Amino acid sequence: MADDSDVTRIVAVRHGETVWNAEMRMQGQLDTALSARGQRQARRTATALADVVKLPVTTDTGLRERHFGIFQGWTYAEIDVRWPEAAARWRHHDPTFAPEGGESLIEFDARAVAAMTRIAAAARGRTIAVVTHGGVLDCLYRAATGLALDAPRSWQLGNAAINRALFTGERFTLVGWSDTTHLEGGTLDDASEGDCPTVPRAAE
Repeated sequence: MADDSDVTRIVAVRHGETVWNAEMRMQGQLDTALSARGQRQARRTATALADVVKLPVTTDTGLRERHFGIFQGWTYAEIDVRWPEAAARWRHHDPTFAPEGGESLIEFDARAVAAMTRIAAAARGRTIAVVTHGGVLDCLYRAATGLALDAPRSWQLGNAAINRALFTGERFTLVGWSDTTHLEGGTLDDASEGDCPTVPRAAE
């Protein structure tokens, strides 16, 4: 384990629920509005972060959600009907599969983990807050636990949930996952991919 002065502490938060999250509609990289519930969640996370850090948000395109190409804008049920073979490969986490016009899981994971690594490496010895998408957080979880991209997901990706990890300069280590005690009661996870003293980061 690296010395504490070399360790980056990561507080990673998924964005609040969007209208399309609630509709089980594939969002990908399309920009959609927060639902009323998502707005309440955001107020209970973003405001708390801003009050503590008193720093502006810096965006990073590497933290964008996976691009789902032709799947974007359709509900999961519609995707199953329109592209059954492609949908089956997506649902089974085929790492090599890319929807037409979109990213494969291998490509997306490489981008997301590279962005998280770059951001964490630039903040050695400090704590960073990263607000991003469910798919990016899924990649972080897998990187921190050593799970393969095609391993079935058994962890939650709750909207506005707080996830904690460490970066030692060589690897990520999981500290805590899907903490929702700061939110109002009720389950926060829609199980979809979609999809501090350091400046908070967010997907652009």
